[in-house]
Amino acid sequence: MFFKKKSKELEIYTCVQGEVLPIENVPDPVFAEKILGDGIAINPSNGEIISPIDGEITMIQDSLHAIGIKVDDDIEILIHIGLETVELNGEGFTKKVNVNDRVKKGQPIVCFDKKLIEDKGYNTITMMLVINNDNIIGIEKEFKIDKPLLKVQYK
Repeated sequence: MFFKKKSKELEIYTCVQGEVLPIENVPDPVFAEKILGDGIAINPSNGEIISPIDGEITMIQDSLHAIGIKVDDDIEILIHIGLETVELNGEGFTKKVNVNDRVKKGQPIVCFDKKLIEDKGYNTITMMLVINNDNIIGIEKEFKIDKPLLKVQYK
């Protein structure tokens, strides 16, 4: 007898306060065309990035503008702060965690000086993506900051 394997669901909350936007609205084709994965964008109202899930920090770019977080089932989230902000080489960013740290939903992971970054001419729109993975069945999106922004169905 065969049993159909049930799918699992992961709820992903916000990584920063602000206005939630469709990823397709990001003025960068890497994000808008979902090359790295699907997700949402947030026009941040402050400079505190918090973990949207319980998980493990898998990557922090040297320039501190991008952070990877993985849950136990190998679903990985990428938080990317701003467009072209890699050019700042970490200026205006402060990390609060290290690679391999376990984090809880709502825990601060990176802070950034929104005004300084914008004064230097960079867009601080922040992308939160579910990295492409063969186990992902679907992603539901919500555009209200007080609810899970992404619900990922996976096998």
